[in-house]
Amino acid sequence: MNLYKKIALFLAVMGPGIITANIDNDASGITTYSVAGARFGYGLLWTLVPTTIALVVIQEMIARMGVITGKGLSDLIRENYGIKAAFFMMLGLLVANFGNTIANLAGWAASMEILGLSKYIMIPVGAISIWMLVTKGSYRFVEKILLFACLLYFGYVISGFMAKPEWMPVLKSTFVPQIKWDSEYVMLSIAIIGTTITPWMQFYLQSSIAEKGIKKEQYKASRLDVIIGCSITDIIAFFIMVTCAVTLFPAGIRINEASEAAIALRPLAGEYSSFIFALCLANGSLLGAIIVPLATAYYICEAMGWEAGVNKTFKEAPQFMWIYTLTIGLASLVILIPGAPLVFLMVLSAVINGLLLPFVLVYALLLVNNKKLMGEYINPKSYNYISWGTVVVIICLTAFLVVTNIIPSGGRV
Repeated sequence: MNLYKKIALFLAVMGPGIITANIDNDASGITTYSVAGARFGYGLLWTLVPTTIALVVIQEMIARMGVITGKGLSDLIRENYGIKAAFFMMLGLLVANFGNTIANLAGWAASMEILGLSKYIMIPVGAISIWMLVTKGSYRFVEKILLFACLLYFGYVISGFMAKPEWMPVLKSTFVPQIKWDSEYVMLSIAIIGTTITPWMQFYLQSSIAEKGIKKEQYKASRLDVIIGCSITDIIAFFIMVTCAVTLFPAGIRINEASEAAIALRPLAGEYSSFIFALCLANGSLLGAIIVPLATAYYICEAMGWEAGVNKTFKEAPQFMWIYTLTIGLASLVILIPGAPLVFLMVLSAVINGLLLPFVLVYALLLVNNKKLMGEYINPKSYNYISWGTVVVIICLTAFLVVTNIIPSGGRV
């Protein structure tokens, strides 16, 4: 196959891997990286290296299952482990994703207020816009819009360069771990991994690959899509952390939200840097508000054996469309209620995600090693060692994060 044909093949399958990984830099992800840079400077940059490797390993496995089986992960769990296992997992994920959707719409509202726009106007505008996009657009059209929006994340790269860091200390901190046995440091290390590898990603990636109809012959191109997506998402995370490390850390400015970082950047890095940071937060939040409810609709419908897909109409897939509609609608209403317990809902979401992630990854590993399903595309032994090792580490870190979120005396990010 000549180079032009290879490029054409890649462009044909490109989308699911890049979109899934990049949407992980949603409001909660951007907040985590901003807080890490502001509180510890360059000290946590090294965590992005093992996190990227783990993300690539897991996402490639999920993508391979989508390509080979042509089914979503919920479908496979239901068919191989029963509807009861699928139902209870989906119930937990529904609650977790509702909290994630609230977090993203809260990020959208905060970024709009930084830009001088009322949340009482922009929440309905944002919610109606993304609802129209998904319910009225085709899969291909929605994918093109999402890919274009992913390009806007590079605003964080521009913001990082505008902060004018000293690159030698940055590179040293990236590749030479500086481990501190400080409770806040440990919590943020875990949070960086937890915000990068989430349960909903596994379901959305496999479902979008299945809906797009990517075939075995296109597997290598699909794998490249995943690797590029995972690499880009952590490059963006790197520049978010660097921006806050250069500007906020030396000034001793402590933040708890990404929107606070955008405001604090104004006097330290200039109006343009602050504007770019706020605009990218708006973009990431809105993309998260599109994809997380979409992932919810996908996996619930697949688990219950209902019709699902962006290409379907309300008449063809009523449950899919109504789950998507209600998730966005109810989350929007919660944001608009004065005094709503937003922080509680976000923490609850993080805890449930943490509890569910190990189960999702174990199911995925058992399925990807099932010869009846995967044939010659099961994991080789060496790949299994890496995969199970990654899962064990994630289970240990996730358990620590969940326990420290449940116990009141534990650290809070």
